[in-house]
Amino acid sequence: MVAPWLVWAGAGAAAAAAALFARMSYEARLELVQQADVGLERLPGPFDGCKLLFISDLHSRRLSGKTVRQLAGTVDWVILGGDIMERNVPLSQVEYNLRLLAEIAPVFAVYGNHDYKADPDGLEDLMAACGVTLLRDQNVPLQRNGARIWLTGVDYPRYKRNDYPPVPQLPDRDARADCRLLVVHDPAWLQKQKTIQADLVLAGHTHGGQITLPWFGPVRLNQFYRQYASGWFEWEQPEAAVLRPRMLISRGFGTRRVPLRLCCPAEMHVLTLRTESQQKTRINK
Repeated sequence: MVAPWLVWAGAGAAAAAAALFARMSYEARLELVQQADVGLERLPGPFDGCKLLFISDLHSRRLSGKTVRQLAGTVDWVILGGDIMERNVPLSQVEYNLRLLAEIAPVFAVYGNHDYKADPDGLEDLMAACGVTLLRDQNVPLQRNGARIWLTGVDYPRYKRNDYPPVPQLPDRDARADCRLLVVHDPAWLQKQKTIQADLVLAGHTHGGQITLPWFGPVRLNQFYRQYASGWFEWEQPEAAVLRPRMLISRGFGTRRVPLRLCCPAEMHVLTLRTESQQKTRINK
C-alpha cells in the first residue's frame, strides 16, 4: 500500500509541473509590444518622434494580424533583426508575416544564422516579392522633411561565425556626421569593434536566454551572452564620432528548439526616436 503522503506529494509535484509548463507556454506565446523613447545626440530635428517597429527572431512563429495592424499609422519603418525563418518553416508562412508587416510601413531586414541554414535564396526572392529591403552590409538613407539619417544592415557571416567585415562606409564624406542606425543579428559583433560607428544598434539572436532562472539567470548562454543577454546598453566613446552609442538586444518574438520561455517573455519593440542629446533611454512599461 502506498503511503498517503507519497500520493499527495506526487499529486503536488504533477500539479506544479503542469503549472510551470503552462506558464512557460504562455510566456512563449505573448505578444508584448515594448515601448521606449530613445534620445540620439545626432538625430536631426525632423526625425524627432519617428517610430521604428523592431522585431527579431521570428523563427517558426506566425505574427498576429491584430497586434501588427493596430500599429498601422503609428510606425514609420519596420526593421527585422534576422532569423526571419528556420528550417522546415514553409515559405507561405514567412510570406504571411512579411506581407502583414509591409502593410503598415516600409520593411528592412538582415539575415540571421538560421536564415542561412534554411532557404536564403528562397527567402531573398520572397522578400523582393513582398517589397522588403534586404540589407547585406549595406546603407540606405531614411528621408524626412529634407533631412536624412542612415540605416546600416550588417549581414550575418555565412561561412565563418564572427567573421564580420568592417562596417560599410557611408557613401559621402559629409555623411560621417549623420545619425546612423545599425541592425545586426548577433551582438557578438561587438567583439570585433574598436568603436561603435552608430548612434543606435539593434540586435537579437540571444532570445534573452529563453529559459532563465531567478538569481541564476539564463541557463544556456555563455559568458559573453550572459553579459549581453537582452535589454539596453550604453557606452562612452569620448574620441569617436558617436560619443554615446546605445544598443538594444531583443529577447525576440519566436523560440528555438522548444516553444517555451521562462522569466523571459517574447517581445517586439516600438522605439520613438528623440533629439534630446542628454536624454536617457526611457522604457515605457
